[in-house]
Amino acid sequence: MRYLIKFSYDGSNFYGYQKQPGKRTVEGELERALYDINNHTVTRIYSSGRTDRGVHAKGQTAHFDLDISITLYKLKCALNSLLPDDIHVIEAINVDNDFHARFMVKNKTYKYYLNMGEYNPVDRNSIHQYNKELNIEKMSTAIKDLIGTHDFKIFTSKEVVKDNYTRTIYEANIEKKDNLLIFKFTGNGFMKYQVRNMVGTLIKIGKGKLESGTIKKLLNNEAPEKYIFTAKPEGLYLEEVSYK
Repeated sequence: MRYLIKFSYDGSNFYGYQKQPGKRTVEGELERALYDINNHTVTRIYSSGRTDRGVHAKGQTAHFDLDISITLYKLKCALNSLLPDDIHVIEAINVDNDFHARFMVKNKTYKYYLNMGEYNPVDRNSIHQYNKELNIEKMSTAIKDLIGTHDFKIFTSKEVVKDNYTRTIYEANIEKKDNLLIFKFTGNGFMKYQVRNMVGTLIKIGKGKLESGTIKKLLNNEAPEKYIFTAKPEGLYLEEVSYK
């Protein structure tokens, strides 16, 4: 039977989401727990996508198949009893056998948290400690240029090789709560470093290093790639995944 789980994790002490030999990863811990639950059978897990080292998730999703019969409540409890404290399964549901956690995604929402105020060592692994003022008005104007369907190749990692770099962003905005800035992006998909590169470039605009129209120029290949800046990973969260 196929199951879909929604789960959260603190990415601080993982070498990213994807399983790597000899490295502690989110995927590795999940498959280790499922091995015990599924009568010591190697069980592959398929997520909605990967997150980089140091990136967190509040609403990641993944599917897998089990050979055993188990209630959804017991599956959730069994996973949480076997998983380390920095991963938590929020819910488990049954899905059709042709369901795929990655290929059937409708949209994803990422948020990036940045502290403009005094350095806070307590939050250093969960909020980007920028600790300087930014021009929010300029950034709020610039972020609107990311909305829509664009070729985002210039905002992705050079390691990414795809036939198509076109993605659609439905919502992009910045919210201010005291000294905390929250960047929000909802789209049909995001590539490696894309969100961090978009945020990093917006930070450069907020610093006054780039003009507000730089985002539009980058998307139209009218500005050099050196204008792209990658924001630190610790402020980034995969907030929510929605399905068709």
